[in-house]
Amino acid sequence: MRSPDLLRHAWAVASKDLLVEFRSRTAIVSVAVFVVLVFVVFQFGHDPTAVSNFDLAPSILWVTFTFAAILALNRAFQLELENQALEGLLLAPIGRGSIYLGKLIANLAFVATIELIGLPLLALFFNVPVLPCLGPLAATIALATVGFVAVGTLFSAMTVRTRFAELLLPVLLLPFMILPLWWAVLATGRLLASRPLSEVAGWLNMLAVYDVVFVTIALLLFPATVNE
Repeated sequence: MRSPDLLRHAWAVASKDLLVEFRSRTAIVSVAVFVVLVFVVFQFGHDPTAVSNFDLAPSILWVTFTFAAILALNRAFQLELENQALEGLLLAPIGRGSIYLGKLIANLAFVATIELIGLPLLALFFNVPVLPCLGPLAATIALATVGFVAVGTLFSAMTVRTRFAELLLPVLLLPFMILPLWWAVLATGRLLASRPLSEVAGWLNMLAVYDVVFVTIALLLFPATVNE
């Protein structure tokens, strides 16, 4: 399939998912409330005299983003399955790669919306300076998010027809998230501490390599995954 057709069909799939979510807003509101509640629990559940906010904030941020993303990824193919439209989507005259890329774009948009909500809340609840490092921090969040959402979209398609898919997806996905989350936490901690960008460049490069490798692998494996 030609690249223009691949991207055009991918955007058609993504825009369909985004339009459905925009009309219902059920998932985005639920996950946004979840993010707020997690920050509230961490705020009242830690002792600031024992561990400083600067040390704790990166881990809290990425734990929150991780579980919010898993909640979002659980819905990636669930809507088609509930409405018995999954077979229709697979029978549509578009390539399997377009379906994967469309779902990936929609999931990235959904998770990015949650992250846009969560980042100001981090600054509000934990009093950490986000604005001075906003550019590099946004790049770190974007690179880490692309990697685990790419893998999560593949696993979401793999588990959607199984029993207890909501439990199986985190079990499969979390091992693949260890490396990107580790690098993201380290980079975020340095950025919030106002360290030079050169100290986080290596982790950003590793996140970029991870993204390229796993997006490519997921794109190649997706047709076999949904054909089973």
